[in-house]
Order: sequence, then C-alpha cells, then structure tokens
Amino acid sequence: MAPTRILSRVLADATLSFHFLFVAFAVAGGFLVPLVPRIVWIHLAVVLWSSIVNLFDWTCPLTPAEKRFRSAGGGDAYQGGFVEHYLGRLVYPLGMPRRLELVAGISILVWNALVYAGLYFFIWRGGGGG
Repeated sequence: MAPTRILSRVLADATLSFHFLFVAFAVAGGFLVPLVPRIVWIHLAVVLWSSIVNLFDWTCPLTPAEKRFRSAGGGDAYQGGFVEHYLGRLVYPLGMPRRLELVAGISILVWNALVYAGLYFFIWRGGGGG
C-alpha cells in the first residue's frame, strides 16, 4: 500500500477520533470546568458551535475532511453527517430524521445550562447544605 494511502487512513481515523472527542467535550466538558476553570470559554464555544450546527443543518468542517481522507485512503466516504452516520444509526437504524438533529441542538444547550446551574449552586456558591 502506498505511503500516501496509509497517511490518508491515519488522518481519517485521527479526524474521526477528534470529532468524537469534540462531541464528548460538548456534552461532558462542563464537568471539567471546576478542575480547569480556564476551559470554560472554550467549552461554551464548543457547546454553541455544536448546537448551531445541529439547529441550522450545517456541516461541521471535520465531516468533509474525514470523508476526503477516507476516499484518499481507498475507503468509502459515508453519506450524510457525522452524527447521523456514527451516532444516529445506533438510535435510528433506518435513518435519522431531521427533527432529531433539532432535538440534539436544543438538548445540548439545555443540558449544559443544567450542568452550569448545578456547578453554580452546589460548587461555586458553596450551597447545597443550607
């Protein structure tokens, strides 16, 4: 196998891994904020971006990058978006409806608002015990 194909496959897998970590950070990154307070602004930007991409049916730039690397590596580029291809299939094996993307966009905002509210009331404000 040609070195450029190998490199393309490695880059495709690295892009995929980074995309999964990006999504995981959007969902759970708020829990890291008490440990590393400097990441709060990065996390909020990631949450906002994740929500906007889902709400407005945009394509995250990581998706076409991964597809390009997969094709260059001799693999097949999947159809649709990252969430639809990798995560939506778990929930909707016959295809992910558009309304689920809208629910995801709103849910990521609501979930993180709850996480930050919990952090405020139970950690930063020193509350919880009255």
